[in-house]
Amino acid sequence: MATLNTKFKLNTGAEIPAVGFGTWQDKDAQEGAVTEALKAGYTHIDTAHIYGTEPAVGAAIKKSGIPRSKIFITTKLWNNAHHPDDVEPALDASLADLGTDYVDLYLMHWPVAFGRGDTMTPKDPNGKIINGDTDYVDTWKAMEKTFKKGKAKAIGISNFSRQETERLLQETDVVPAANQIEVHPYLQQTEACEWFKSKGIHVQQYSPFGNQNQIYSKGQNMPKLIDDPTLIAIAHAHGKNGAQVALAWGIAHGRSVLPKSKTPSRIRENLEGDFRLEKAEVEKVAGVDKGLRFSDPSATFGWRFFGGEDGKVE
Repeated sequence: MATLNTKFKLNTGAEIPAVGFGTWQDKDAQEGAVTEALKAGYTHIDTAHIYGTEPAVGAAIKKSGIPRSKIFITTKLWNNAHHPDDVEPALDASLADLGTDYVDLYLMHWPVAFGRGDTMTPKDPNGKIINGDTDYVDTWKAMEKTFKKGKAKAIGISNFSRQETERLLQETDVVPAANQIEVHPYLQQTEACEWFKSKGIHVQQYSPFGNQNQIYSKGQNMPKLIDDPTLIAIAHAHGKNGAQVALAWGIAHGRSVLPKSKTPSRIRENLEGDFRLEKAEVEKVAGVDKGLRFSDPSATFGWRFFGGEDGKVE
């Protein structure tokens, strides 16, 4: 298979494969999809407690026969377990579902806390989400303990702004190994990505195909990012498609990318998005940035996400 198998180094010294396999959505299809991904050659699997896909990921890895040490697993702490007393038990539950005694990367999924308890998204009688009162700094300090115990080989954040991250850097001991955020050619976040890189924080791109995902209503009344004429022209020069160019663009900037699919042919094609773009081609993609953010649950989660960042609509 034509893939470069690019890896990047985290601030822990560990290597993270540039192309990860995302498992958000299609919960019932994920064991088969992850099985296909592992067969295709993926060695980086991204999941989260809220996805409900950790058991499927664990089952697929077990069936594959691939040694645990050869696979990089990321999972995420959900918002209802932000209280310091809940963090390690939440990780233990994820480890049990995954069938492993450690994860390679454990992320705080969002900086907002929901009410404590077994209900993933607690709501009041009016259907409004009940927020907790735990400061994400205290959540992070509890995550640091799981890192020091070795249950998480690295810890990081997701959906954090620079301002929120700066608080962690000032008030805690462990610099996040990664921040998983929405980045794609239509939301390039150049300044933010450079800032995270300058702090030793690896950027992971979720939704690397932008509005390809039907869940993003904001992006449905416009052409698909992966059909952008600039991306297509570059793709033709390499015998690739627009989606593969979007992935290669992220990798060219030193970021890992997290495409997802349940279609075997697309699963393989996405791994082949790890190919080399010329400098001039990377610069051409810079010209398609629209500052379009498709994922922003601020209104429903009761938190102002992405303050001061590109694509934030107040």
